[in-house]
This record gives sequence, structure tokens and C-alpha cells, in this order.
Amino acid sequence: MARWEPNAAERLAHAALELFAERGYDDTTVIDIARRAGLGKSTFFRHFQDKREVLFGRGSVDGLITEAIAAAPETAAPLDLVAHALDALGGEVFTAERREFAARRQVVIAANPELREREALKNLALVVSMADALRRRGVPEVTARVSADLGALASAIAFERWSGKTSGEDFRVLARQALADVRACASAC
Repeated sequence: MARWEPNAAERLAHAALELFAERGYDDTTVIDIARRAGLGKSTFFRHFQDKREVLFGRGSVDGLITEAIAAAPETAAPLDLVAHALDALGGEVFTAERREFAARRQVVIAANPELREREALKNLALVVSMADALRRRGVPEVTARVSADLGALASAIAFERWSGKTSGEDFRVLARQALADVRACASAC
């Protein structure tokens, strides 16, 4: 690919995923990724801090969650606020076009302890962002924390269901169902 083509960050992410799957994470360098994408090493570092980050994005998910919770109706209950956040993820991040990439990404992450650790840290940061956004909406501390944790659990369940599907099931539908399942389980406890 020519260096001038658009979507450098996306090209780098796809190149990294291909190389990690072919060679393994440890045996792939930033230079390998940049070359596969048809770009230079400096372009890689304009978009990503290191080779781990190429699979984890640059924080846009935090903003989506925060904005969705802030924009939800004033009368929304805490878990309904969480549902709005999950809807935002489904509309922007977990789209049909990204399903195959997401499924392949999970295989690569599962095969590498360093990437699993990074995924866990990123998920914890999302829980914190969600809880902070809920508190800003006036949700009491403990309720915000529990709602955020339940939302993260529902999101993880929905992601597993969504990324494992080849049919066109929408992440938002799966997330709403997972949130209903989580609510039912919490009520039964």
C-alpha cells in the first residue's frame, strides 16, 4: 500500500492483527507492522504508543460511554443509563463491519498474557469511567459502582455472543439482553 493512503491507524491495526496471528505477538516488531501496512515507523508512533496499543484503540470508548450516560433521559434509572452506554458502544465500536476483526483480535489477545493483562486494565478503566459518569448524573456512590460493574459484565457477555456470531445480530440487542439477564440474576441473589 502507498504511504499516502488514508486510514493509517486502521491499516496499522489490521497489519498488526495479521502479523500477531501469523508470527505471534512476541515475534512481531513495530517495524514489521509498519511495513505490512505500507507505512513508516514514525507513522506508527504518531498513532500508537507501542505495539500493544495497536489492538486497544486510543480511548474513544471512554468518551462514548461518558457522553451516552450524560445524554440519557433525566428520569433514567442507573442500569438504564448503563444501557444507553452499551447502545453507544454498539452503534460506534461493535458494528457489523468490525465483527470479524474483533473476533480475530480476541484470539490473539487470548494467546498472550501481556495482551490479556492490557485488556483487563482497559476493561477496569471503562468500569471507572462508567461509574464516574453515573456519579456525575447524581447516582449514589455504591449504586454507581455496582451498576458500572453489572454493565461491564453485561458488555462482556454481549461481546462474547456478538463476536462469536456469524449472523447479523446487532451488539445493542445482545447487550440489552445480557443486561436483562444480569438484572435477573442480581434479583435472584
